[in-house]
Amino acid sequence: MKRILMNKNKEVLVAEYDAATSVFTRIYEVNDINYAPYILKSFYIENDINDTPFRTNLSEWFKGRGIPSWRDKLDLLLHRLNITAPYELLDKAFGLSLSDQYWLKPDGSNISYDDINFFDNDFDYAEFMEASLSTNSKAITKEASLKTPNNTTDGMLKKAWIIDNGTRYLLKGGYKNETLQPFNEVLASEICKRLGFNHVEYTIDTYKDIVVSKCPCFITKDTELVTCYQIRNDMKRYDNIKDYEEYIKKLEEHNIKNAREKVENMFILDYLIMNEDRHLNNFGIIRDVNTLEWLDVAPIFDNGQSLNIEYYDEEELHISGSGRLFYEVKPFDEIIKIVKDLKRIDISKLDGIVEWFDNLLHKYQYLTKMSDKRIERLCILLNRQINKLKDLILNSN
Repeated sequence: MKRILMNKNKEVLVAEYDAATSVFTRIYEVNDINYAPYILKSFYIENDINDTPFRTNLSEWFKGRGIPSWRDKLDLLLHRLNITAPYELLDKAFGLSLSDQYWLKPDGSNISYDDINFFDNDFDYAEFMEASLSTNSKAITKEASLKTPNNTTDGMLKKAWIIDNGTRYLLKGGYKNETLQPFNEVLASEICKRLGFNHVEYTIDTYKDIVVSKCPCFITKDTELVTCYQIRNDMKRYDNIKDYEEYIKKLEEHNIKNAREKVENMFILDYLIMNEDRHLNNFGIIRDVNTLEWLDVAPIFDNGQSLNIEYYDEEELHISGSGRLFYEVKPFDEIIKIVKDLKRIDISKLDGIVEWFDNLLHKYQYLTKMSDKRIERLCILLNRQINKLKDLILNSN
């Protein structure tokens, strides 16, 4: 099937697309590589558009828009959706997303982006939300339920896009039987709000006795998220601190104001909550899809894997750990050293936040069944990280 890769209403390229495998088997022409997904630019060779790396990475990029194979309880979700593989969903709604403006247009079609995008147009979500988050095993039956941005959600957590009073919100559950992730998202949001860090606002919500985090979509129909992974793909890789410095330099070259400080803020947050999963696809920049201007560093989002969530032991309090600094896994005490000026942080603004977190965890204890002992230890851990940062600020030059 011939398909046109679109960026809103702008034609990017024309290619042969095999819906059965989600693979582009041939590229007929490239209309404007500048409006293509950022990651493809480094593989583009003008006189050889069917060069294997370019065509292969086009397919990999498109497959990557789908629900990943490591999604929690994926088999159950597929059963409920009456499909056999996640990539089948990509062909149900033109590959549209709420993270960018790319979509696949059938060759010869007169359909317009304005007619189908999920920023302006409503979509069904109730049955997909049921299939993704509920403990009910009932399969959905309506084809219309698959015309949704939920087809293009990444990450391992169960999640669903919904519409609430006209606003697009993402609901995310915990991992397997774990319930802490949603609370970590809300904790991170509260820390950022108090310290003045640009962030996505998370709140706690419930869905059929399941605790979920809820956040608004921070992309508009005129912007896209370009992840650090995409940006770093066309830059030299060092596998050390130089990767971080090269990234900052790239942001500054694109005139992003206070780029270093904004990225530092993310790592300060990671230090405070011991976020172990700051991979290169959960931070980046916001780009204007009409002008291609880099607008700003993306607000801080996706902070659930924190407070030693995967290693918690009821009998042991973990007070150290490692996070990610680009391609390196490093102790948090090493990562925090990249911050040039810790004294700019008014740590007193976090006074009382441990008690706030304790109250939040206890408020939903009837649903999470989290023990008093565990809540106490999580609060002790948070308090220790805050006090460690206080000492670093006090002793910094």
